[in-house]
Amino acid sequence: MELPESIGGYAVERELGAGGMGTVYLARSRGGRSVAVKVARPELAGDAHFRERFRAEVEAARRVGGFHTAQVVDADPDAAAPWLATAYIAGPTLGGLLEAEGAMDEDRLRRLGAALAEALAAIHGCGLVHRDLKPGNIIMAADGPRVLDFGIARAMESARLTTTGVAFGTPGFLAPEQALGTAVTGAADVFALGAVLVAAAGGSAFGAGTPMGLMYRSVHEAPDLTAVPEGVRDVVGRCLAKDATERPTPGELLDLIAPASPVPPHPPTLQVPADAPPPLPPMPPTPPQGSYGPPPHAAYGGPNPYATPVPNMPPPVGPNGQPPFVPNGPPPAAPNGQPPVGPYGHPLADSKPAGEGDISFMAADSTGGVVIDATGVTIQAAYAWMSHQEPHTFGWEEIAAVQYAAEQGTRLRVTVITRAGAVHHAQIRARRSSRLRTWLEDLPLVIEAYR
Repeated sequence: MELPESIGGYAVERELGAGGMGTVYLARSRGGRSVAVKVARPELAGDAHFRERFRAEVEAARRVGGFHTAQVVDADPDAAAPWLATAYIAGPTLGGLLEAEGAMDEDRLRRLGAALAEALAAIHGCGLVHRDLKPGNIIMAADGPRVLDFGIARAMESARLTTTGVAFGTPGFLAPEQALGTAVTGAADVFALGAVLVAAAGGSAFGAGTPMGLMYRSVHEAPDLTAVPEGVRDVVGRCLAKDATERPTPGELLDLIAPASPVPPHPPTLQVPADAPPPLPPMPPTPPQGSYGPPPHAAYGGPNPYATPVPNMPPPVGPNGQPPFVPNGPPPAAPNGQPPVGPYGHPLADSKPAGEGDISFMAADSTGGVVIDATGVTIQAAYAWMSHQEPHTFGWEEIAAVQYAAEQGTRLRVTVITRAGAVHHAQIRARRSSRLRTWLEDLPLVIEAYR
């Protein structure tokens, strides 16, 4: 596909990633600042619900600001293909950092948990629910973790993402209410935060395997907390409570998990005589021509309190404590053989190609379900997961057709027909007719995105 010259006045330099619902480009403002511009697929533009939700969540995201997130700097929900631009954040994903450095100890877990609790408090305070908090959506910036893709990404994935009965997220981090397609609140983000802390400790709250297997365990089985240090095991377990009302709020979690010795604050401001001349700010270190702050892993050795210190490798720091702005040259692309670059110029968690692994459509009840994503279609026949039978997963290359229809009142029937002629069915019960209508409206959008 030919690279667009510009999007909304931002000069496009290269593609950073692409998925079933859109493409992300590295671009620059007229003043030379790097931004990540996300562009929705054109076919989504015809969905009035998508545009309405996109517009509302762009406005909400602006209120969150950039302290805990990648700040939204511009957007056009009315464009032929709606787009938004966010600031570029230097640093690896949490997934990339864990892959490079291994599990965190208790002190680093406490700092990570406290920072993420603050971020969730800010996001929830603006009326947003993230719905997909995971290591790949957390950037370990020099000044602390930043949570990416809140609200906005959810609008990019579905025109009716908040409708009960349609779940989006990543199995293994999904709360039980998300896996079952029931109403989702901010408590689902706290559940995901608990699963993130288990991963940061070197474990996996619900093991590995198929999406359906992970969903089943998140609903029916206790999390595996053996990798979590004893000092924080209880609070992580409370985050992973099956009942959403039993999980702590972000504010309560901050009280429970914040380290006894917080990150040292900035020195206090001293009173300066009125007649004293103002001091000149220190000059930031000058990076090599054409660089863009630290490369993805350089932030490991800087002032980041979550990374293991590396002597003599501090990242360049500007007057405000941030990596200095250098308008010349884009962030480096991942060389051959290295993990693929994600939407913010950093290695994607678990080295997955952009757009792979994220749930695009999921519907489930207590007996079975269906998952449709970039890899294909996974169906769990009725009551199969209760007897621990493996679900059927079909890649798009082996699928001839995906059919769906309403039947028996509020039931959705999904049929996968393979190129070899095999036919597989899944039937999911919706609790209300409105939920069934939503499933039937969303399915063609998601299937079309991948066919």
